[in-house]
Amino acid sequence: MSTTKQDLDRQIDALHKEGIGAQRIYVDKTSKATTKRPRLHAALDQAQKGDVIVAHTLDRLGCTVRDTLNLIHDLAKHGVGVRNLTDPIRVDSSDPEDPMSQLAVVMLALFDQMERTYAIERAAHARAVATAKGRRVGRPSVADPTKLACEFSISRETLYQYLRPSTGEPADDESPAELNTDRSVTGES
Repeated sequence: MSTTKQDLDRQIDALHKEGIGAQRIYVDKTSKATTKRPRLHAALDQAQKGDVIVAHTLDRLGCTVRDTLNLIHDLAKHGVGVRNLTDPIRVDSSDPEDPMSQLAVVMLALFDQMERTYAIERAAHARAVATAKGRRVGRPSVADPTKLACEFSISRETLYQYLRPSTGEPADDESPAELNTDRSVTGES
């Protein structure tokens, strides 16, 4: 599964309906972008010749097209097949000589890579639009400017002056002479 926010029930139910017992279901709750997937590697280590690894969707197996194809190829060399359950194109690589299965694997992996690329582009565009509209993007700040100002007995405006990135140019409300003065945090309000 891609994130900890996703619900596994749908995937696990589909595997149970295929007759796969709970002891044979391996779950990693991590981003697909990471290669640290200990439960997937445990499943791969236990796979033996003649076994078929069943995935809810093919994209659960690799981060990229290359990862997915390499995994399926490596498993085939060891006599282990791969089958998906819910992709629009069904894959069953238990017969490595089946050209339609090979084509299906390549097509699904490419579609997955394309969707991942589009998702990254959509997120970057959304961040750019939000930034252009003056909205803050990213993680929420843990510091509350009002509380910080109270903590240091200064006004919020003074706090913002100190937090403003230095460009070497005076701010609209500062004269060049004020730039060289040593401000006391508790003396200004």
